[in-house]
Amino acid sequence: MLRFITSKPLWANILVAIASTAVVILLFFGCLSWITGHGKYEKVPDIVGQNVSAAINLLESKGFKVEVSDSVFTTTVPGLTITKQIPDGDALVKFGRTIYLTVNRSVPPKIEMPSLIGFSFKSAALYLQSMGLKLGDTTYKPDFAHNAVLEQLFNKEPIKPGTQISIGSTIDFVLGSGIGDSAMNMPDVVGLTLSAAKSRLGLSGLSAGSIVAIGEVSDSANAFVVRQNPAIYSEAVAGQKTINKIRQGSTVDLYISSTAPVKDSTNSYPQ
Repeated sequence: MLRFITSKPLWANILVAIASTAVVILLFFGCLSWITGHGKYEKVPDIVGQNVSAAINLLESKGFKVEVSDSVFTTTVPGLTITKQIPDGDALVKFGRTIYLTVNRSVPPKIEMPSLIGFSFKSAALYLQSMGLKLGDTTYKPDFAHNAVLEQLFNKEPIKPGTQISIGSTIDFVLGSGIGDSAMNMPDVVGLTLSAAKSRLGLSGLSAGSIVAIGEVSDSANAFVVRQNPAIYSEAVAGQKTINKIRQGSTVDLYISSTAPVKDSTNSYPQ
């Protein structure tokens, strides 16, 4: 080869070198579009909602590269389902483009069960939702704390705070009914001002219900209670009065007037 080159005039070798270089350049640029896929575009299939294996097979069959770039967990779709793709479905992209996929996990991650005892029902329900847990059944039992969470249950059994539990699990609540478990004698607030009557009821764990004015009342706080419901006594048999019972958390309706009632000593008892 060296003898062949040296046997030729210099100008001939220069022409051969230029021609060879030109051929290489022409071949390079001629193959460049084939190598890079220049000018060839493909529509991306919409594979959100499909199983990850089927989605990858479909994309690769169309010449795309595939990379699972992220994973999430949701209970709204089955595990190993595509939840997001980049680029989006139906996008027109260069042939051979990499499609990035986000896949729903097949196994839900674990979290620590929070302590929701004492929370109001509304606050506890929002807390569950923020942690990816579901609200199940709610039941009530007698307790002065109305609609407060008394117990938190998983699979019908109490679950302690800090227990590892899967996201998407269902938690049941036992709530306070707002009514105490034990009954007490109905307090007598007839003859008291409305302000004093409310205080008296509050000390007994009761609250005022409807306030009904009889006649014209300009200052309700200082108006007198002339009747209450439930009443102090019931009379199932004529002439035989029985003190009514009431549970904590109950309400008492009060009837008020600007004129103090005449107390009947037979219809009251010592407080």
